[in-house]
Amino acid sequence: MTPTTAMEAAPSAPHPSPTTPGLDDRITRALVGAAVGDALGGPVEGWTPEQIAERHGGRVTGIVGPWYGEDWRTARPIAPYHKGDGHVTDDTLMTHALIRVYAKVRDHLDAYAVADHLVPDLLSPRWIPELEAEALPLQRIFLAEKWIVARLHYGHIDPREAGAGNIVNCGAAMYMAPVGLVNAGDPRAAYAEALEVAAPHQSSYGREAAGVFAAAVAAACRPGATPEAVVDAALALAKDGTRSAIEAVCEVAACHEDFEPALAPLRAAVEPFDTVGPDYRAPSLGARRPSRLHAIEELPVALGMLLVGGGDYRRTVLGSVNYGRDCDSIATMSGAIVGALGGEAPADWAATVAEASRLDLHSPARTLAEVAREVFARDLERRRAHEETFTALAGTR
Repeated sequence: MTPTTAMEAAPSAPHPSPTTPGLDDRITRALVGAAVGDALGGPVEGWTPEQIAERHGGRVTGIVGPWYGEDWRTARPIAPYHKGDGHVTDDTLMTHALIRVYAKVRDHLDAYAVADHLVPDLLSPRWIPELEAEALPLQRIFLAEKWIVARLHYGHIDPREAGAGNIVNCGAAMYMAPVGLVNAGDPRAAYAEALEVAAPHQSSYGREAAGVFAAAVAAACRPGATPEAVVDAALALAKDGTRSAIEAVCEVAACHEDFEPALAPLRAAVEPFDTVGPDYRAPSLGARRPSRLHAIEELPVALGMLLVGGGDYRRTVLGSVNYGRDCDSIATMSGAIVGALGGEAPADWAATVAEASRLDLHSPARTLAEVAREVFARDLERRRAHEETFTALAGTR
């Protein structure tokens, strides 16, 4: 795959039609699609495709129960979570938290918005599906996400620098879909804003992945966009190992139309860039350290599955789920991108996830669509003011 410079210029967009979803539909499909992908991937996270097939008697084709059955509370004391049965994980909890920040700020976000609004949100009690109880989101999120609270709430670190020192992983990227949706159709703006929002959380290729994922979501919102165009938009902005990993994975993905034969080749393509190593539950000594040569595994594989699935929601997300390893985050990302393209999660899956997780999956989408329109109006005002000022300074018309 090579970048397409034409993707940098916004194409003339037709009015939405029954086959061309408008902004509200794309935002809804992206966010619901991300949550459903998250819930499907949660119960098989951390395992290999072979282990998943053995456990479930074949590939996962829908919502499944916990890996350890009734022993889910005690089988892994380090993670006593009810993963499965339609429960979303921290990917969705963080995505919805970021939407609540947008609802408060009602404008573009920066690192200080994370300190001022996201951190307090993580310290406010909410229903946590995997704990089957009301608790602080802080008590559910992974150590790499707890870092935000420790550094900003307790350490009072400059929000723009707080991500330095954290383990480098997909923690920031996994919840950046709202940034792409607020900047729908403008990948470059989404990339820049996501880098700013991710600054208190991640550095190096973890932060880079957050920017590229947001850009991919924004590119997917363009009327007429295709999976290939989304990948081109991502490559046009991606840097260093992230760009190389996306190129390598998507070159392999372009040769497949079904995820089953693609599982091993995609893993082989991303492996040289992935620092975690072959055993997902036992990361290598060099894992998750800053590097210009490496990349997170999740984003390149999500984009690869987007190509393999040809923009179809089921094929894209089920491929992501059955890939294993960090498959809840992979399916969250691929579900968001394919949803922004217009793909839609099956209604029965979405209903089951909403009921099991005790979440209204559509309300956050309505909120974010309102905010996106307000932000666009503000951007127009700012652009016109800049044009007037520059014209006066430069003497141009």
